[in-house]
Amino acid sequence: MMITTGVQPPPTHNNPVALVRGFLTSGVCGAAMALFAVGCILEDVPLIIGSMVLPVVYGVLNLLAGMPKRAREAAVVPVTSLAVIESLHATGSELSANVPIDFDLTVAPDDAPAFRVLMSDHINLVDVPDHRPRDIVIVEFPLARPWKAKLVKKPTLEWQRRAAEAVLDSAPESTALREPPEGRAYGVTLVVGVLVGAALVLASFRMDLTDTFNGSEPEPTRPTVTSSTSTSTSTSTTRTVVTSGSGTVILGAGQSFLDKGELRQAVKSLTKSGNKGQALTLVVQDSMLSLVLPPTNTQIPLFDPNSLPYERIPTLVKEARTTLGVHSPNTWQLTADRLTGTTTLRVTVTGANGDTASLEANAKGKVTGRSPVQG
Repeated sequence: MMITTGVQPPPTHNNPVALVRGFLTSGVCGAAMALFAVGCILEDVPLIIGSMVLPVVYGVLNLLAGMPKRAREAAVVPVTSLAVIESLHATGSELSANVPIDFDLTVAPDDAPAFRVLMSDHINLVDVPDHRPRDIVIVEFPLARPWKAKLVKKPTLEWQRRAAEAVLDSAPESTALREPPEGRAYGVTLVVGVLVGAALVLASFRMDLTDTFNGSEPEPTRPTVTSSTSTSTSTSTTRTVVTSGSGTVILGAGQSFLDKGELRQAVKSLTKSGNKGQALTLVVQDSMLSLVLPPTNTQIPLFDPNSLPYERIPTLVKEARTTLGVHSPNTWQLTADRLTGTTTLRVTVTGANGDTASLEANAKGKVTGRSPVQG
């Protein structure tokens, strides 16, 4: 068994494979961070999700690629040896069951010179008093990496007997073995990898970022219009207001969106130009309708307000007012959206004494859930 002591081992990450792997790893990290920042700036949800998925996918691939090497290392039988504790001190709280302790050991292999090693291990709180300076312990370590020594917690009877009878001298500090450094080239490679990964992402989205920061994103095509139209009565008017982000219809006195065809006609008046029949939310009360229109390039689920079951809405409102236990219901509100993935209608009814109840229906107007008045 050949163990070289007293000589600083060469850097472990100066070989081409380690440098390439380090460059790829840091490049993926840099790209993920830049991708997350770009996604937040552009308000692009897929980019943000992609920035989180990318390191996970790379980590899995890296783990799979390293499995053969780890299998070979695991197949190597570690060296078992006696060691004497030169010094020790706890590095963590003793409130936990296992206490982390740093050891300075003299390790005395059977067929190699003794050497010093600094190592850390976790000792059960009950066993801590059994570890004192000059005590003999049993360690095991990989032959190629003796600085990776670990205490043997359950040695065989033969090793227990040898530890009880052994008397070991301290090895000089000049024989101390330490884990070799990664090397300056590896550190430089990591920095370059992060910068290259971030630069590639920023270059890919340069035009989008330039447009965002310069405020040159095209304005929505929906104009802001306010109009009034007369209804069938001489004293009632319907006001329609359409902006770039919403549309509102307010009925005149004596009118209701529960009247046959009134709600469908109002929605058509708000969706006939600009938004391609897509909306974020529709809110309807007895005489007022509000339609929230989608901003440009939105990633939020949208629905077609013209596809709602308008012939079922009066029935849903009546059912909510009469079957949910609301006392003297005087107001109702219908909300339609697709935030949960499917189009959902919610009818909320409020009574004179403040009681509130609601029911939900699907895109075909079939009731899927009820929340009656509690108590």
